[in-house]
Formats: sequence, C-alpha cells, structure tokens
Amino acid sequence: MLKIDLQHSKNEDAYLLRLSKLERTKETIHQGGGAAKIKKLHSKGKMTARERIDYLIDDSTEFLEIGTYAGYQMYADHGGCPSAGVVTGIAKVSGVLSMIVANDATVKAGAWFPITGKKNLRAQEIAMENRLPLIYLVDSAGVYLPMQDEIFPDKEHFGRIFRNNAVISSMGIPQISAIMGSCVAGGAYLPIMSDESIIVEGTGSIFLAGPYLVKAAIGEEVDKETLGGAHTQTNISGVTDYIAKDDQECLDLIKKLIGQKKATPEIELNRTKAKDTELSIKEIIGAYPDDRTKPYDSVKLLKHIVDKDSLTFYKEGYGQTMICAYARIDGWSVGIVMNNREISKSAKGEIKIGGVIYSDAADKATRFILNCNQKKIPLVFLHDVTGFMVGKTSEHGGIIKDGAKMVNAVSNSTVPKISIVLGNSYGAGNYAMCGKAYDPRFIYAWPTAKISVMGGAQAAKVLAQIQSHSLKAKGKEITKEEEDAMIAAIKEKYDEQTTAYYAAARLWVDDIIDPRDTRQIISKSLAACNYAPIQDFNVGVIQS
Repeated sequence: MLKIDLQHSKNEDAYLLRLSKLERTKETIHQGGGAAKIKKLHSKGKMTARERIDYLIDDSTEFLEIGTYAGYQMYADHGGCPSAGVVTGIAKVSGVLSMIVANDATVKAGAWFPITGKKNLRAQEIAMENRLPLIYLVDSAGVYLPMQDEIFPDKEHFGRIFRNNAVISSMGIPQISAIMGSCVAGGAYLPIMSDESIIVEGTGSIFLAGPYLVKAAIGEEVDKETLGGAHTQTNISGVTDYIAKDDQECLDLIKKLIGQKKATPEIELNRTKAKDTELSIKEIIGAYPDDRTKPYDSVKLLKHIVDKDSLTFYKEGYGQTMICAYARIDGWSVGIVMNNREISKSAKGEIKIGGVIYSDAADKATRFILNCNQKKIPLVFLHDVTGFMVGKTSEHGGIIKDGAKMVNAVSNSTVPKISIVLGNSYGAGNYAMCGKAYDPRFIYAWPTAKISVMGGAQAAKVLAQIQSHSLKAKGKEITKEEEDAMIAAIKEKYDEQTTAYYAAARLWVDDIIDPRDTRQIISKSLAACNYAPIQDFNVGVIQS
C-alpha cells in the first residue's frame, strides 16, 4: 500500500502558492513600463531590453538574471521602477560568459533611479570579482532628476559607475557598449569609458547636454542628430567606434567583437561528473515546513540539493546546531555551512534549539571555513538562523568571542562564497552566515526568506515595551488592549519589511529563486566564479 506523507503534501501545497505569487510578480515585472510603452518602442524599430538580451546570448545558454525584483513596490509616488529600469545578468555570448547590462527604455525612458545605480554597481561588482566581460546595452535618459540628490554625488551613487569603468579596464576585463537609444549627460561617460562602443543609426544618440539644455545654456539651436547622432559621433567627433543600421546589426557586431577576445583561462575549481541527488530536487518544497516555528530535518533537505553519496560531515557530533560538510553540487566540490533546524542534545546532555548559533557551533564553523580556504574549496552558506544564543550561560561561555571568530573567518575568506537564504536570517546570524555585507559572490533567497535584526513578534514586543515604559515615565498608563494593539501594529510593519520581496527590491539579495532551482543556480554561479584567481587567505587576529 502506498504510504502518503501528509505533512510533505501540506508543505508542498503551501509552497506552491508562494511560487505562484512569485511567478505572477515576475511576469508583471518583465512587462517593464507596460504594453503601451513596449508598442511605442517597437514602432521606432527598437527591441525591448529583454528582447535584445534574448537575441544576443547563445542558444545553448540560459540567462542567469540578477536583480529581477530590484525596485519592487518602491517609488510609488513616481510611478514605480520595475526591475530598477535595467536588466542585468550572466550568459554566454559567442561562447564567452559575460555580464550583460541593458537599460529598459519602457521605464521612465530608462532614467536612473537610486536603485538603478545600485543595481548597475552590483553588476559591475560581480563582473570584477569573477573577471567577466561586460556588455552594456545603453538606452537611457540619464539621472531621474526629481531624485537627483539620492543618486548623484556619493560613493555608491551614479558617478561610481564610471570610476568602475576605469578600474575594470585596468584589470584587463573587456567592456563593450552599444548606444541603442538616448545616452545623455553623465551617462554618456559609460559607453565612452568602455573599451569599444557601437551606436545605432537613427535611434542612438550621445551628448553631454541635449538640444533643450544647449538652448537654455548657450542659446544655440541644434537638432538631436546633428548634436550627437551616429554620424556626428562616429565620423566627426570620433567618440564612437562603429555604426550599426539597427538593433539586430548592433547585436551581431557585439557577438563578433566579444567572440574575438582571448579565452579567459578557468582557475579550475574542482569539478567531477555530476551525479543525481539522493532525494529529488523537485520534492524539496515538501521538505520545508510552512510553519516557520517548526523544526525540520535539515540533513534531509540538504540531500535534495547535493550529489548522491557526496556528503562528508565535519565534526558531526559537535556543535550540532550547525551543519558543516564537504559535498558536491552538480559535480562542483563545495564546503557547506548550514544552520541545523532540528532540536539537538549536546554531549553534556544540554538541549539545544535548532537554528540558533551556540559557541560550539560557531567554533566548529570557524574551523571548517579555515579548512575550506586552505584547500581552495568554495563555500555555500544555507541560512535559516534566528541568531546567536543569548543569556547568562552563553555570555559566561564567551558567545561574543566565538561569534567574532566565525565572523572574522567569513570576512577574510577568499574562496568563492555563495549564500542562499532559505528562511530566517536574523541579527548577527546573518553576518556569520555570509549575508550581503560579507561579500558573497552571489546571494539568493527562497520566497520564505526573512531578513532582519530579529523576528517580527520579538521586535514588536521589545519596541512596545520601550514605548510603554516611555509613556509610563511621563505619567501615562496604557491598558492591556492598547498595548496589544501597539504590538500588532508594530509587528505588521516589521513583518512587511522582513520579506524576501522587500530584501530583493533593495538588492540585499541578488534574486528570489524557486527552491527547486537551487542546485542549478548554485552550479551556474560557481561556473561564473571559475575565472578569478583565489587570493591568499589570512584571518588576522582571532581570540582563542
């Protein structure tokens, strides 16, 4: 008789609902500025950003998009900014794995919002860290002027992009720019600071100031083509290198140029022939509980991701709230650092809460991270952590010191690091598990991810207590009903700010992924990591 795992089925049904929402949201985002804007673009003989990318990349490759949800539900007062008004991601072009950055002219004419700048910088950062050539498909009206104060002058603002252009070039990483629409003001520097530039006749234009600003500034009347069209900037000024008659010819030329570069040697991260997983990756969503407070079998979940018979557990019986293991994912050799959500018992008989980092778990993870760096093995962090253990026993045992050791090891780690936030990623646990601030080469989130200082319920109670004490200090008493209402209001706001969508909108993670794609996304990310030499490792001072 067939045995049915009812809990697995319930988990699966709940997760499928989450994934349905994720897919609907993605479909809306992929429409950019909407059907009318797309139609208008097509009427000018232009492709959309996503159509350009589809045409450019090799048939044998898949586009690994970065920042799909950037800008999600942000800038509502300005009409929104789907996908931050720019599409970025990695794919092969003429056999060369490349980072592609394509302005979406259907979103405010490709204007740059603050999140647009942040997303471009993230694309450049990934290219620099992994030595990937950059292809810019430029079609932008420049800085979104109503928000210029949030994008113009600071270190992580618009101007940093051009600084990166110069640094990338000095690193010997090729950059090719195609001017396929407007390229105005400061934005004009991006293509011209690239190694080679192409401009599309009739639709492409590049100038520091457009006709209206020229008229306002110096009283000169000049049309767009004469000022900075294809023939002006290629044949008269020599600013651009090539003219293309349309989008298709431009993209074909990029394929030729990128295909002529010298092959980038791989650093040969250890990879063998991939094996199937022990448990089907397609079944992984049934292994993850919809009730976030419930423990689950973390090792079983891991067996849905790694190659069969590849797990070798490090210090298996010690520091059991942390799983450290050598494994293979799609053939790639990796070291896995994963929060164990099962309740465990120490050798001393102490009951330990799953998903919490204790001193022994931090000590174990630190040593494992050092070993992986010693052997040049990439690290994969799988987050489901509520933080470090608190209380008198933990403080007397030196939890801060042991946590600092782990954070030190993560900070100074030089092997490729890939983070996946499965569920909770709270407080200093986010740091120790290689959150965005700790330079993972790539970081992704499942739809169930929650990133914040602490959980919504705990935060609401703490903030409510502070507010209540403040009111009492002023001689005001609040009722139990008023306190409960205060807690509920705080929790609602807090919960909204901890979701995977909120994190992805602000690029705290590179993308939200379907858990069933975890294995392949890790594999594709490691393939991108396979071109940059691994630097020597030194952790500096660690307290014993």
